[in-house]
Amino acid sequence: MIFADHAATTPVRREAVEAMWPFLTGAFGNPSSRHGLGEEAARALAWAREEVAAVVGCRPGDVVFTSGGTEADNLAVKGLALANPRGRHVVVSPVEHEAVIAAADALRRLHGFEVDEVEVDATGMVTTAALERVIRPDTALVSVQLANNEVGTVNPVAELAAAAHAAGAVMHTDAVQAAGWLPVSIGALGVDALSLAGHKVGAPKGTGALVVRGRLPLEPVLHGGGQERGRRSGTENVAGAVAFATALRLAEADRADAAARVAALTERFRARVASTVPTATPTGHPDRRLAGTVSYVFPGTAGEAVLLELERRDVVVSSGSACAAGSDEPSHVLTAMGFDPDLARTAVRFSFGADATDDDVDGAASALADAVSAVRDIVR
Repeated sequence: MIFADHAATTPVRREAVEAMWPFLTGAFGNPSSRHGLGEEAARALAWAREEVAAVVGCRPGDVVFTSGGTEADNLAVKGLALANPRGRHVVVSPVEHEAVIAAADALRRLHGFEVDEVEVDATGMVTTAALERVIRPDTALVSVQLANNEVGTVNPVAELAAAAHAAGAVMHTDAVQAAGWLPVSIGALGVDALSLAGHKVGAPKGTGALVVRGRLPLEPVLHGGGQERGRRSGTENVAGAVAFATALRLAEADRADAAARVAALTERFRARVASTVPTATPTGHPDRRLAGTVSYVFPGTAGEAVLLELERRDVVVSSGSACAAGSDEPSHVLTAMGFDPDLARTAVRFSFGADATDDDVDGAASALADAVSAVRDIVR
């Protein structure tokens, strides 16, 4: 099988499993407990926080462990906006992950915020000029992703953060898809908050973090015992935090070499597809994109049909965001980029992992040519 759906989830690293195992067995204590088992768990949690902070370039106290990227995005968007007395206006891009879009909509519906979407260009990118057109003196928060989870386009987040700060707003970026492929230094990006998810870097699902500068007030989404310095109540998932920190550290250590190697493999794949499936239309930015992600639309086909034909040939891909699986609606990312809804429904995303090989990309390209041909024969 060729697994080309790493943007949906990645295999769990053996090192992450081995690191978390002690805290699922003998060292099972609650990190808030004042006894030996609890103190052992607390030390492990502190170690995990330090590891994440080292990768992101922040203080350990700025790391809030969450159940994944969706919770991190919700905590960032709702928590920062509600705690910021500057105003009740939020700016997001229309190609954000559903967690950001839905969180912003909750602010509108439940708390009276105004929400504006900053326009993206045909590649799915947010420009500084576009952001400056919608930001206002009462803008509390701007949230723009570092890299898109469907088409792989990378945004100029440092420039966008500078524009947001010049207007007095707080800047959050969803870096879930970017981790392991791009630097996620909060200082270099210039952002105030950054979301991460463990299962994108080789940790188990249900792990992640929001990194938020400690000086910023943050209204919690979950209330209770006041864990995570009062920003995320609930007994911490110590084993998950340790696994996440381990996987993130390993992904960062491998990042530069893996990104360069997989980028070359992806270009090889794109060249093969261009020669064997000439009607395939690539989406996203041609250059500013994640190393392993490439997405196409196929006029005259259906994305789900192509996906199924690929799976029959032992190639596993996605027809878009895995979080929207089962929906008949066209990709909100592609329609925001200007694609006709019917054409957007033909989208198929390939996302290769750090362990991809020449045989993987060649096999995937050959299978795609056969799959598209088979679907077109059926349509005829």
